[in-house]
Amino acid sequence: QVQLVESGGALVQPGGSLRLSCAASGVTFSWYAMKWYRQAPGKERELVADINSAGSSTNYADSVKGRFTISRDNAKNTVYLQMNNLTPDDTAGYYCNAVHSTWLSRTYWGQGTQVTVSS
Repeated sequence: QVQLVESGGALVQPGGSLRLSCAASGVTFSWYAMKWYRQAPGKERELVADINSAGSSTNYADSVKGRFTISRDNAKNTVYLQMNNLTPDDTAGYYCNAVHSTWLSRTYWGQGTQVTVSS
């Protein structure tokens, strides 16, 4: 059974930092590209960052470029999202997504973790 479990969401003040984690089980983690999405109430889901299966290539949404860093540890089956200089606009549910590097239809989602940025 495939599971993606996010953690690390919290209430944080503007300018603060958080590190989200997404632990995968039931898959060969190194075969999957990993993505972080977010969705705020009333807004469309947004791709925040992604990383390829080897961890050698990353991409970021313009809205988070320079503030967020995606990374992975294939030995721990975990992907991370380091978020710095948070603003209220970053408030959202954050979801990790695994996409098989070859069979793109083989994809899995976590249940999400809430990030709230407020003073």
